[in-house]
Amino acid sequence: MDKIAVLIPCYNESKTIEKVVRDFRNALPDAVIYVYDNNSTDHTDEIARKAGAIVRYEYQQGKGNVIRRMFRDIDAECYIMTDGDDTYPAEYAPEMADKVLTKKADMGIGDRLSSTYFTENKRPFHNFGNSLVRKAINVMFKTDIKDIMTGYRAFSYQFVKSFPVLSKGFEIETEMSIHAVDKNMLLENVIIEYRDRPEGSESKLNTYSDGMKVLKTILRLYRNYKPFAFFGILSVILLVVAAAFFVPVFGAYLATGEVLRFPTLIVCGFVVLAAVQAFFSGMILQNIEQKNRQDFEMELHRINERLKEMSS
Repeated sequence: MDKIAVLIPCYNESKTIEKVVRDFRNALPDAVIYVYDNNSTDHTDEIARKAGAIVRYEYQQGKGNVIRRMFRDIDAECYIMTDGDDTYPAEYAPEMADKVLTKKADMGIGDRLSSTYFTENKRPFHNFGNSLVRKAINVMFKTDIKDIMTGYRAFSYQFVKSFPVLSKGFEIETEMSIHAVDKNMLLENVIIEYRDRPEGSESKLNTYSDGMKVLKTILRLYRNYKPFAFFGILSVILLVVAAAFFVPVFGAYLATGEVLRFPTLIVCGFVVLAAVQAFFSGMILQNIEQKNRQDFEMELHRINERLKEMSS
């Protein structure tokens, strides 16, 4: 088992990967640096290997797929995840590792948004998207994470081995944040200086398509982790819609003593039934979620026992 493992998912980062590997080698001399190449065509793997990294491969395209492979393959007391594009300074890695190793945090978050991100990042829609996602998650999950989508994080062994990776692409960071909040894990914030990609290095993140995937992920996880709130809101919306169509029908009935629009009345009845069904579905799923939480806590105990055995 490694003391500290630096995880670098890469796809066509030949211009920057050598510097990233060397910077993290200098910042964490005792760490083992892993570069997982995700079908690069620019010899990223060869450059990383020459720089001193252990190079492995993931052939399913997508950052989420790479992280799933990393988390399965590597055992370490502390994991540092960063990008291969040289946007995250390595000098903050020791502080982030200390959050996990000394303060027993489950996740250390490299917070870009509290420092230089909005001035360094030249893509205004990325700035807007980060702010929107941060606000949405903090409101929906009643938390106060400063940077939801940062790719610079530290993890404990318990987090890595208990995190079910479902996302295939860049929405993985959002999934990590929500999972940690929902499972009451200890999060520590580390403010970092962010720098934009060097000239000639291109982002693989598509502002619009990947942004939509992130928003869909938030809704999916809100439904899964807070089913009673999700289906309760849906139930209220359906009741409001039913009431809006029922009021004119009922008004006409009071005025004339006749139901003039039977089809509308029938539809209102079905919408009310759907609202009731949504409400009780939320209650049932909330009980299942509570049982899942209990099972998760027991799984953490088993993971912790495995960690003690490997460390001894």
